[in-house]
Amino acid sequence: MGRRTWRFWLALVLVPAALVILLSLGTWQVNRLHWKETLLADIQERSTAPAADVTEAERLLAAGTPIDYRHATASGRYLHDKERHFLATFEGQSGFYVYTPLELADGRYILVNRGFVPYDRKDPATRSTGQIEGPQTVTGLARAELTEKPSSLVPDNDEKANIFYWKDLRRMAASVGLPADRVLPFFLDADATPVAGGLPKGGVTQIDLPNNHLQYVITWYGLAVALVAVTLAGLFRRRTR
Repeated sequence: MGRRTWRFWLALVLVPAALVILLSLGTWQVNRLHWKETLLADIQERSTAPAADVTEAERLLAAGTPIDYRHATASGRYLHDKERHFLATFEGQSGFYVYTPLELADGRYILVNRGFVPYDRKDPATRSTGQIEGPQTVTGLARAELTEKPSSLVPDNDEKANIFYWKDLRRMAASVGLPADRVLPFFLDADATPVAGGLPKGGVTQIDLPNNHLQYVITWYGLAVALVAVTLAGLFRRRTR
């Protein structure tokens, strides 16, 4: 068997296999595209719907309904002495998101992400005017809790220094003595309503889920078309010889 003939039969085996793989990847990305578009539409609907009370959001969550980014509201009083700090950047500045327990009328609590403070304003004493007292109503977006650390590259939370590198709701609550059975199982990210002194700065939630699946669909299907074209060209040249 000549070298040219050997290459022909090898291509006859490999080209269909490669074509199946490329088409499978393209079809998988089509399915992912539909899933992502549905997810984004659901998030848009939840985030722009009339605000539901956090107790209603809790009932929805218990029933298996997603509440992430749901427009929600809560009323109670802040426990500023128990605020927790999540290391973050906002608008190009390093600092912290301030998570403060809000005690509800029924004696339960929800951890509210009140917003961003610069790194040198971590100490509440440097922003005392923003530590608002008395009954408060906060509106924002419900955020689902994380059940585990997002990545092994993320450092462990430093509870002693009150610096959290990932949003461990259970440990945030436990580290300030809140009973686990009295804490709502999700966060509430406050909206951009200004507070006295300007800090914390609310409205930090970013709904920015990348959707590059159409690009991948075009890439995989495009490679499949190119493979077919190259193969047909090769067969045509072989036949003309």
